Amino acid sequence: MTGELVINVTNEERRVALLEGGQVVELYIERKRDASLVGNIYKGKILKILPGMQSAFVDIGLEKASFLYVADIKTETAEYYPAFIDNGSDMVDMDSNLQREKPSVSIEELIQEGQEILVQVAKDPIGTKGARVTSYVTMPGRYVVLMPNVEHIGISRRLENEEVRNKLKAIAEELRPKGFGLIMRTACEDATSEEIKKDLEFLQLLWDNIQKKKDRITAPNILYNDFDLIFRSVRDIMSHDVSRLIIDSKEEYEKVKEFVKTYFPRLSDRIEHYSDREPIFDAFGIELDISRALGRRVWLKSGGYIVIDQTEAMTVIDVNTGKFVGKEDLEDTILKTNLEAVKEIAYQIRLRNLGGIIIIDFIDMERLENRDRVFHSFVEAMKRDRAKNTIYNISELGIIQMTRKRVRESLGRVLCEQCPYCEGKGFVKSPRTVVYEIFRKLKRMNPPQESAVIIKAHSSVADLLSDEERSGAEEIEAMLGIKLIVKEHPGLHQENFEISIL
Repeated sequence: MTGELVINVTNEERRVALLEGGQVVELYIERKRDASLVGNIYKGKILKILPGMQSAFVDIGLEKASFLYVADIKTETAEYYPAFIDNGSDMVDMDSNLQREKPSVSIEELIQEGQEILVQVAKDPIGTKGARVTSYVTMPGRYVVLMPNVEHIGISRRLENEEVRNKLKAIAEELRPKGFGLIMRTACEDATSEEIKKDLEFLQLLWDNIQKKKDRITAPNILYNDFDLIFRSVRDIMSHDVSRLIIDSKEEYEKVKEFVKTYFPRLSDRIEHYSDREPIFDAFGIELDISRALGRRVWLKSGGYIVIDQTEAMTVIDVNTGKFVGKEDLEDTILKTNLEAVKEIAYQIRLRNLGGIIIIDFIDMERLENRDRVFHSFVEAMKRDRAKNTIYNISELGIIQMTRKRVRESLGRVLCEQCPYCEGKGFVKSPRTVVYEIFRKLKRMNPPQESAVIIKAHSSVADLLSDEERSGAEEIEAMLGIKLIVKEHPGLHQENFEISIL
């Protein structure tokens, strides 16, 4: 499927949308105040070692200390791939027989508090967590990833043709510098040996400059800033199935053209400047897709729908038949709804950048062959996802469990914040519930007889007290011998109220 990269640039933010068949499938947003740190290299200092968690806090000069696991100090190369390359888009088979094992030594034997250490950000700060860092540094280029101090060769799993893999392995063995490892990226498939060599030389130059800078500065300090979102998109997303890149900033267009001309000349004719008066994201229908991606409920064409709930630890997706009643038997209706939901769920996972644990509750299917069909359809739909994911077989209850690599915040977390009204619950107490709370509190307060009691409440609660629940209010007045005065207070939260005695 032919893809397009659409880039919107303003003073405040840069937005990159990957379109497939005219539909947004991935969206990246980078704001000046919250630019991604993934790929940045720092000279840090070990602040504190946590033996019970086999991890350490590292000061790299940010507001929050970063987190370093023992496995990120003693990582085995069989499992070693660059976590930051476009959310794991280049999953790697290492040409090695090494197997990943638990570190045989404790973290206290590897590092000490106060020690200076070279680290690279593998995950941005997410929620209350600081950035996750690794001491294994990788330098990503367009065609290869250079791995200092790891003498192994890896080939992207997306390159399935055995002849291509063997050719790239031979090129890697020829070009690999001593003391370095190489990962051959997906973009290598159509690259010449000369292009790969040029890419490698550029990465070696960057690494040499980092080494020189490291010796001159003290920790904590930054040694290397990865490319900004626009250049990362050119480097990591522009592949043979992306036909063009369209950008609406003349200044950034010129920079991209120069960058491409210097390092990736074969991409030059794919870069276009958008100059129409209509905003670029409106012209391509992207703004509508963004609005749709923030909704909790997503309707399917048949009349069914899916509900997406994101929590701190996981995301839960529920499939419902909704208005779809089908034309044949119940099992057929359920199967058709689930199969339609499969494509939409795979699309929403990519678009919203949902990561971590994801639970998908399909509508229960009685027949095993139908469950298998839904499962295999979902696996197939997720193959276009460039993020590393693991999908477990569908259960008898129609539930699929999966994990998806999370490097950055989801789209919802980037564009939204917790509702100050419901405080993230997604629900608020109903006006009737609040009215009954008021009645109970009045009884507990037991105000002096013949006193006037003023109740200030949200308009919806005040209306209920004065109308449908007036009999209950009169009963309280008679029981306690008081006079209730109800006043609207629009500034109050629906769940809050004030009671005062005159």
